[in-house]
Amino acid sequence: MLKGFKNFMMQGQVVVVAVGLVVATAFSGLVESFTDSVINPLVAAAGGPDDLGLGWLIREGNNETFVDIGGFISGIVYFVIFMAVIYFAIVVPYRAYQARRGNEVFGDPAPTKTCPACLSDDLPVGASKCKYCATELTA
Repeated sequence: MLKGFKNFMMQGQVVVVAVGLVVATAFSGLVESFTDSVINPLVAAAGGPDDLGLGWLIREGNNETFVDIGGFISGIVYFVIFMAVIYFAIVVPYRAYQARRGNEVFGDPAPTKTCPACLSDDLPVGASKCKYCATELTA
């Protein structure tokens, strides 16, 4: 049982995913620091001089609630920056590395065809028989 677990853990894909997760976590902290230190103050300054930032203060009786649009904009900026960093720092180099090894990753899916009997649409183009209903397919 331990040998099987060791073999599973030493597969290339598991190691790549683990390294990607660690790198993504580190970039997440970096991007979060950037948005908290740079983007949030800029968005808050656009909101006006009342120190609440960009948003609306809703008063209903004795209750006050602030709808923080600036925080939402900062979240969007955080997400876009984080995904761009992940794409250009992990996905693009990994795709190039796999291409050198002769593997295509993150490419277009293989073309498929539809079974006329059961309407399954995920059959390979070269299939001669439907894998769901066993209907003979034309080429």
